[in-house]
Amino acid sequence: MEIFYILDASAFINGFQLDFGNNFTVPEITSEIKDFESRLKFDAALNENKLTILDVADEYIKSVEKIISKSGDVLRLSVPDKKLISLAYMMFDEGKNVKVISDDYTIQNTLKIIGIPYSGIITEGIKGVYNWKKVCEGCKKEYDEDYPFDDCEICGSKIFKKRIKVNK
Repeated sequence: MEIFYILDASAFINGFQLDFGNNFTVPEITSEIKDFESRLKFDAALNENKLTILDVADEYIKSVEKIISKSGDVLRLSVPDKKLISLAYMMFDEGKNVKVISDDYTIQNTLKIIGIPYSGIITEGIKGVYNWKKVCEGCKKEYDEDYPFDDCEICGSKIFKKRIKVNK
């Protein structure tokens, strides 16, 4: 069965080999490819029809945002990251054999929760699933991910993102 590769910026930055025309990404990834060599690889892949840029239906973006709001990954994912995961989710839902190529551990964490295969290029990949919470370093009060301030409303200490391992 043909594999459809969904490519993060790290695929171009870290030298993923695009052999066939079964490679996809989202328009927002282009803003994350900044160095000259990676941009050349990206542009060449487009020109040689080895890469297709697709946009994602809103329903898939909303579904992914719901999933990442539960895990806390919403605190760590950029808009291009969310769109990339949504593209993988959409193609997976369409019955395609999908594999995401990314060295980003937060993307891998979200994909593991959803059940979509992934692979890193220069990293081994994550071993477990992690959730993230906002926690006050002073009084240890936990905050929702949409809490807008950097300091605690109770004691004034700094709020940080704490990683919590989930058994999966």
